[in-house]
This record gives sequence, structure tokens and C-alpha cells, in this order.
Amino acid sequence: MNAEVHDLKACEVSKDEAKVELERLLADQRFRVTERQKDILRYLAERRFNDCDEGVKAYSVALDVLGRPSGFDASTDPIVRIEISRLRSALDAYYQAFGTASGATIHIPKGMYIALFPATLVPHEPDDELHPGFEPAGESEPAATISEAMVQAVRSRRSVRLGGAAAAAVIVAALGGAASFELLAGQPAMTAKPTVYILMEAAEGRMQGEASQTRDTLMTALTQFTTLTVAKASYSEVRSAGRAGRNYEIDIKYYGDADDRSVWWQIADSATGDLLRSGLERVDISGKSPAAVREEMAGALAQRFAATRGVINNIEIHETPDDALGNACVLRAEYALDEGGADRVLRSRDCLESSLSAVPADPDATALLARILLAGRGVASDPSVRLRALELAKGAVSSAPLSDRAQVALMTAQFAAGRTEAAVRAGNRAVELNPNNGDAAAKLALVLYLSGFKDAGVAMAHDASHAVDAAPRDATLVLALDAYKTGRYSEASLLSEQINCTDFLVSALRTAALGQLHSPEARERMAEIRGKDSDFERNFADRVAVWRLPPDIAAELEAGLVKAGADVDPNAVASVAKP
Repeated sequence: MNAEVHDLKACEVSKDEAKVELERLLADQRFRVTERQKDILRYLAERRFNDCDEGVKAYSVALDVLGRPSGFDASTDPIVRIEISRLRSALDAYYQAFGTASGATIHIPKGMYIALFPATLVPHEPDDELHPGFEPAGESEPAATISEAMVQAVRSRRSVRLGGAAAAAVIVAALGGAASFELLAGQPAMTAKPTVYILMEAAEGRMQGEASQTRDTLMTALTQFTTLTVAKASYSEVRSAGRAGRNYEIDIKYYGDADDRSVWWQIADSATGDLLRSGLERVDISGKSPAAVREEMAGALAQRFAATRGVINNIEIHETPDDALGNACVLRAEYALDEGGADRVLRSRDCLESSLSAVPADPDATALLARILLAGRGVASDPSVRLRALELAKGAVSSAPLSDRAQVALMTAQFAAGRTEAAVRAGNRAVELNPNNGDAAAKLALVLYLSGFKDAGVAMAHDASHAVDAAPRDATLVLALDAYKTGRYSEASLLSEQINCTDFLVSALRTAALGQLHSPEARERMAEIRGKDSDFERNFADRVAVWRLPPDIAAELEAGLVKAGADVDPNAVASVAKP
């Protein structure tokens, strides 16, 4: 079992909830897959429900679902890989467009044919083995060694791994001199922010004025995010300016009736014309002014498109090579901070350092490096790390004073340095700069809560959660901490399990809640933590200090962990948890 599967299994919903989500998804007409792909998904899910936790082989899928003969050979017939690759893409497209209304999702991890049911969306990693545009000559025939379809796939891939002289010769011939030189040089690509072109039209002529006003409000909301560059679709001079990043066209159709306003949107790659994502947003207009309706619609669309985990950045992070520098590093760092994992944090740090060596003045890379440094182990014992993080965050704000990313970094660094008032000021500034950024509001909520402003932190966490389909990680963490602090251990356990993260505080909270509930799973969870982090108990007090947990919360976490079988020194915790 790989690490991804192990971590995701810890975040899954119950079997009953998983069955409900499977049936709901398969019945939803917006889930655009073939009947064959539905059959594959049901097959994988039912095998999982029957306690098949190691997944199934391509051979089993081919025979049991696709009707292949017993002589099926996956090495010559890639039909299973093709269908599951498309199924993964369809799952991502659906959940990104329509959210997780039932509190459950379905995920098929790379490298395994198994259905997992995490509580929150976990985007699939790109399939290296097969480009989604590749079709075999015939479903019952072996794929050709080198076909035109495969050459086209190589041309369109942004990351190509060279496999010997023959493969290099094919790629050079297909891509031409300049591109082949870049590939063969082996230098990491320096990626830039994507550019989006907005086109919004009304479905009926009488609504065109309203649609134009909504488009202008949307463009303003998008520019408040620092994750992309915005341009109108009619700006042909911008389109031909040779921008370094990828270009996307967002085509929006505006509808209205007596009860609501809705838009149907689709995102296409400007270079190829390929349709990448589509979806629907709706706003109830009852009791709202036209301006309020425009703001609500624009805010929802801006979050959908431009948030760190929005549609466009999700495409960006999965379409760039793993070793790419620049904007790709920034996005991977934000994912690493949300999802945890010491290895991912370390890789992100190295990538950001390399990016800043190439482009020293990049405020986004500077801001993310400040936050990544503070997420690394050893922060408590090395004041120089906190000092450098603070200087980096100040530098990012100096270079980009209107960047909510930079202000969030400054808030994080000031809080780590014990400067609570300065941290709250920076957090408030981030939210003022981009009121549609639920992640920034959630991070401020956590700082407020841990600084003793518990009611304000909880209220902001609720607001941040209601503004988006899936609650931001830090908003859920605040609500889980408050539930634990007030003795609502079942609620704390449920909320903490919804967080797609395995960092110190989330792991401690999950286990402590189970300990307080006297659950038989508590000791199992404590054993899992020791397996991943042998120093968890020995360094517990230091990590409490890094998180600046209030003494009452630190003491109650320690009590729950002891009930789960942890060997934690309460005196050490008490000594470092003082304000």
C-alpha cells in the first residue's frame, strides 16, 4: 500500500456514507462518463465495500467489466488504463465544478485500481503512463509501437521523459529543434502565472446589460486574487504579447428569471481550443439588490476559477513538470501547507529557494518560502528560521503591498514570532484586499482563535466555511479545536477527520478526540502516528510551542493523547504552553 492510499484511508467517510455518495454520483446527469466507465466505478467500489483493500488488477477489470477474453494482456492492450484515466479526469471535473454536497468524494489513486472515499476533494495526480488523447487502434488489438496518436500526445505534453536514444530521436523529430534543445538540456522550466480571458454573454438580449455589469464585477474580483493575470477576451494585443504562462479562455453564458440568476461556464485552453472544465453557478435573488446579486455571483465565480484550489490552478499544478520552478513551486507549496507531510514541505522549500535564485524579486515565491520555513521541523529550536521567515514576509509585502498572499505570509510570520497584534493586522489587511479569498479568512480565524479571541475566530471560521463548497482547512481546524475545547468530542473527531492533512496539530487532535471518547481506535491511531513520526511524543512540547497553543487547549490535548496511550510529559507541556 503506498503512502497516498494509507493517508487517504485515514480520511475516509463511513461505508454507508460511501455507498450513498456512489449511488448519488452515478445518478447525477452532470457526471459526464460513459456507461462503461460507470460500470468500472461501481465494480471498484463494490470490491472495496467487500473489504478488498489492496485494489484489483487490470486483468480483473478487463475480464469482469469490459468483457475481454481470458488471454487479455495489459501490456499490449491499454484499454483499462485509458478508461480509468478518463474516469479520474471525470471525477475531478465533476467535484471541482459542483462540489461535495454529500460530504464525501470518490478517488482512484494513481498506480492502483481501488476506490477510496475521502471526505474532501483530493485531485488526482496526472497519469504519466498514458496521455488522455491517445486511443488504441482497436479495443481488441494491441496498440501500435509508435502511432500518429502517440506522436500527437508527445507533442502536446508539457513534460516528457526521455527513454533512450530512439525515444529521443522520435521526440526531436516531432518537436523540432528549439523545443528538443530545451528538453534535452534537462533544465527545470520556469513557469509563470496563467492568463485568463473573460467573455460573458446573456442568453437573452434583455439581460445583456446585467451580464456586462456582472462581467466587470467578476474581473475586479479575479484581480484581487494574485494567482493569475486577467484580460478581456477582446484584447487581441494582450493575446499575442507572448506571455510566458498558459492562457485560458473562460466563456460564460448568463441566464436570469424571476427567482434567480445563473451562469453556465466553460474553460478552454487558448492554444489548443481543448475544453478543460465546465460548470454551473446559481444565485437566489430573493430580497437582494441587483448590486448584491452581482457581488455574490462574481465572488462565487472568482473563487471557483482563481482560488489556490480553484479550477485553473488545479489544472496548472497537474499540467506542469514535477521539477518546474516559479509559479508551479508556489502552487505546490500552498498544497503542501494545506495537506502536510514533511517530505512535501522540504521539496517545496528547495523548489522555492531555486526559484528565488533565478528570480530574486518574485513576491509570491518569497511569501510562500516564509510560510514553508515555518512549517518545517526544528522551528522551535532555531530562532534564526523564524527571523528569516519574518524578513522574507516583510520583503514580499514591500514588493507587493496589495497581495493577499504576501499579507497572509506576514500574518503567519508575525504570529510565529509572538507578535499577535501585528499578525492580526496583517490578516485583516489580507481579508480587506481580497474579501473573496476564503483561505485567507480561515487562516486569520485560526490566528484569532489561538491568540485567545475564540468567539471571533469561530465566527470567522463559520463565515469562511459558508462562502465556499468545501470549507477551508484552517476553518475546519478552528471549529474542531473549539468543539474539543468545549467537550464536544464526537463533533471534534468528525470535523478533524474531514481535514485532508496529516500535520502535527491535526493528527494530535484526531487522536486526542478518540482518546476522550474512549474509542478502541484511539490506540491504533496513536500507533499510526508513532509509525510516521517516532519523535512525536518526545517533541510534543516543542511543537505545542511552535503552534503557540493556549495553555488550556495544550493541556486538554495532552490529556486526550494520554488516554490514547501516548507517553507525554505534562510538566514539559505546561512549561512551554505559557503565554
